Amino acid sequence: MKKLFISFLISSICLHSTAQLDNKILIGTIDSIHSKILNEKRKVWIHIPIDITDSLFLPKRYPVVYLLDGNAHFSSIVGMLQQQSASSTFPEMIVVGIPNTNRTRDLTPTRNPSDTSKTSSGGGEQFMSFIEKELIPYIDSTYPTQPYKMLIGHSFGGLTVINALLNHTELFNSYISIDPSMWWDKQNLLMASKQALLQNNFAGKKLFVGIANTMEKGMNVNDVINDTSSGTIHIRSILEMDKYIKSQNPKGLSYSSKYYEDDSHGSVPLITEYDGLRFIFKQYRLSLAFSQKEYNDSTFDIASAVDLHFKKVSEELGYKIFLPEKQLNAEAYRLLRLKQFKKAEGCFKLYIDSYPESFNAYNAYGDYFVAIGDKPKSIENFRKALTIKENSETRKKLNKLID
Repeated sequence: MKKLFISFLISSICLHSTAQLDNKILIGTIDSIHSKILNEKRKVWIHIPIDITDSLFLPKRYPVVYLLDGNAHFSSIVGMLQQQSASSTFPEMIVVGIPNTNRTRDLTPTRNPSDTSKTSSGGGEQFMSFIEKELIPYIDSTYPTQPYKMLIGHSFGGLTVINALLNHTELFNSYISIDPSMWWDKQNLLMASKQALLQNNFAGKKLFVGIANTMEKGMNVNDVINDTSSGTIHIRSILEMDKYIKSQNPKGLSYSSKYYEDDSHGSVPLITEYDGLRFIFKQYRLSLAFSQKEYNDSTFDIASAVDLHFKKVSEELGYKIFLPEKQLNAEAYRLLRLKQFKKAEGCFKLYIDSYPESFNAYNAYGDYFVAIGDKPKSIENFRKALTIKENSETRKKLNKLID
């Protein structure tokens, strides 16, 4: 099994930071948008990755997680992404948490005939219209987003996730549905899903479904299928959908699910979110690029391996992805300190190829040429860096070389 190359990632973990202001640890801010579609003001909780060394590097853009029941799951998702992006297991992501105003109205795609109120259910399509036509455009115009989008929801939110996949397939790239309420409205969406799953093209889409143990003691997932009591309709509905997806293998859909025997409907979100993110970003993990043995091999071309890895990830996720600039910078300098000049040069070149508009890419390459005693190349790269951005330290290094 390939092992995580610890020394490559230590520097990136050390550079990673949560925003700190007035001795408070902050993981996000509250924004708001007035929705004409819903005729109400909607708050959204926003997390944007923050790095204490951002001034050295180019501004970054991030894929986005749209999180239903946002106030309930915001901190757990943000924590996972912060922890795992530092080790290149997941990409850094913007999190958009959507708190509820009328949860049953917004997160149910059809109106339950037994519901006698006028506004308490069945507003799911209007809510999806708000997300598609108002919220996503607002987020894209206000925050540094990449085109990749994920939707996560639990219970009624999980029902909404399935509805989005089936009826708004192109709106998101990936979906995590946590113990979805497929029983809703006499299993209306469950029945409709069978036709949609066969007819639609889900090319490039990923879905992970987490299933909680909501059965009475003594029951198991094999026996419950034949049960007819109202108390088991929740898990029976999910298991029926799960079985159908696995048997029919919908066109283009990458699907995985997991039954959590030791988790209830209330405890299952945390572990499902983690496993879902692991499934969706399985190929992202940098530990897949090479082994510890290869990493320690003085003849191994780290830069080429990293470059190839992220080209494959870019193809899978549908947008251009590179190793984060701060990590590439840290690895290149690490190799330089170890006097592994050939491997270091490969990383410095990859840095420039990946981030040609970065002042620091050329500044770092200039440092490499100083280390190997190539004065003309040092001057050339420091000058190039300064044409992109004036920097006092780089200017000092250049003046020292030309004096």
